[in-house]
Amino acid sequence: MKPARDPLVTFNERVKLLSSTINALGLGMVGFAVLRPLTDSIENVSRETGYWAIMGLVVHLVSHYILRYLRKV
Repeated sequence: MKPARDPLVTFNERVKLLSSTINALGLGMVGFAVLRPLTDSIENVSRETGYWAIMGLVVHLVSHYILRYLRKV
């Protein structure tokens, strides 16, 4: 017979997984904002590139906010 899962540990792991996923999306957006102009041409830098970088940072900060929901015993 398997021991029962600890609901607190399960909840915390799910919160960390969600935060990691959102963090990866945010870092991908920042990476897109930085690498796209470097691979194309520096002349293609526009406000849209800045918007991608800002939105990536916002999504990254949301992932930090989600970590506040971790619970203690």
